[in-house]
Amino acid sequence: MRLARSRRTVARPAALFFALVCLLPGQVREWPQFRGNPQLTGVAEGGLSVPLKLLWTYEAGQAIESSAAIAGGAVYVGVFTGELISLDLATGKLRWKYKTEGEIGESSPAVSGGIVYVGDLTGYLHAVGAEDGRRRWVYKTRGEIKASPVVSGGKVLVGSYDGSLHALDALTGRLVWSYETEGPVHATAGIAAGLALISGCDGHLRAIRIADGKQEYAVQVGSYVGASPAIAGGVAYLGTFDNEVLAIDLRRKAVLWKYQHPRRKFPFYSSAAVAGGIVVVGGRDSMVHALDAKTGKAVWTFAARARVDSSPVVTAGRVLFGAHNGRLTALDLRTGRQLWQFEAGAAVTASPAVAGQRLVISTLDGVVYCFGQ
Repeated sequence: MRLARSRRTVARPAALFFALVCLLPGQVREWPQFRGNPQLTGVAEGGLSVPLKLLWTYEAGQAIESSAAIAGGAVYVGVFTGELISLDLATGKLRWKYKTEGEIGESSPAVSGGIVYVGDLTGYLHAVGAEDGRRRWVYKTRGEIKASPVVSGGKVLVGSYDGSLHALDALTGRLVWSYETEGPVHATAGIAAGLALISGCDGHLRAIRIADGKQEYAVQVGSYVGASPAIAGGVAYLGTFDNEVLAIDLRRKAVLWKYQHPRRKFPFYSSAAVAGGIVVVGGRDSMVHALDAKTGKAVWTFAARARVDSSPVVTAGRVLFGAHNGRLTALDLRTGRQLWQFEAGAAVTASPAVAGQRLVISTLDGVVYCFGQ
């Protein structure tokens, strides 16, 4: 069932325009970082009912590539204008804007201890007060930041295109350690057992000790990786630009299985969601793939009819994702059957964020949508 579209015309500069979309899940109160938790599983507890109705809209005015964070009844999202904005989750009213040194690309905010962290494309990591939008500190890396920050053990971890994973004191911004890889660190770090798992352009999944910044081990992936690792049950799941989805056993430090569609050979840029023994990931082959988490065998595929870079979210047995054709879709996790769809009218590339009986996601036309029941 489709909802009626409600859109306004806004000025369009050369950069792409995005919007935020909010839907109704269950009892989840917060989604404080990219993919919802440090393991990057993309899973929200609670229920979700469809169809949905439009509750409010907000015009962001410029491109939003970063996915939203939701904490304390507020939405935080980075805008390509170089602004971190905060909106009231219930009403959509602007709470504050914070100006960064450069445009904010794919780096998504992380909220912890009353501070919002986000990176920009000039290489700065910003720490901003969640309530007042005032700068707490900034840290400069030597390359653009597209990865999303993660907070663990009192440290903020963020990858940079300078080829390093940086660990900073969360309160002061003081550099604690920096680990240099052999290429840009594009993906967000997944956290497991005191280790930060990072991937990027050097063809490895690296496990770095959060305590001291030393490498514990590395597993050869053999391909450029744009997706962040989803970690569940001692296994990391991630797609590659060699058109594969990999499961890496973190105990054995080896590839458990590889999946590749038998006919359609396209990269996977979307990060996976893992729930109920199923791995769900979007592909640039215009499909969403559901795989058995133990074997890598296909459970189902769904033809999205456009590239899927948006990373799916799973809640209450439903899969939600966006696509480049402007459609936001809900599927049944077990069968892949379409349950609901909304025509946003502009490409959806950011990932859903689910909290406080809302779901927040971005599209290309710079309007913030909020749905509920």
